[in-house]
Amino acid sequence: MTELLLGPSGLPYRPCAGVVLINGEGLVFAGQRIDNPGHAWQMPQGGIDAGETPRQAALRELVEETGVTPDLVEVLAESPDWVTYDLPPELLGKVWKGRFGGQQQKWLALRFLGSDADVRIETEHPEFDRWQWMPAAELVASIVPFKRAVYEQVFRDFDGLVA
Repeated sequence: MTELLLGPSGLPYRPCAGVVLINGEGLVFAGQRIDNPGHAWQMPQGGIDAGETPRQAALRELVEETGVTPDLVEVLAESPDWVTYDLPPELLGKVWKGRFGGQQQKWLALRFLGSDADVRIETEHPEFDRWQWMPAAELVASIVPFKRAVYEQVFRDFDGLVA
């Protein structure tokens, strides 16, 4: 884990890992968030626990949010750098118990080796109420605006792997 960076809010960024899950057609897994009234779509992601590497956290989050197990994926690439985003002012102090001003993220590109039947979003703590395979550009247009630059960077990092 890298050291925690401070965002413009003066709060540290939350360390996080994300997954770009890519099917055989180059489309990307997108889940529609349960907790967003605008029904934003996003890729699996979540905090890095103490003692975890970003890769370990990404694979854990993949299982927790999609039911897809590590034996059903092949690691293709890891983002070369940490990417960050800042929470908009209306969310500061409301998410993550007010401890973080945004996230610093490492991303993994994973080839999905399973079938759609292996994706189970009805998990113990569901994050998504729907899912689908999307072209990268469509997903960028469907993410909440304050994460858009992160998704654009991640898809540049994994250029040639996604449709």
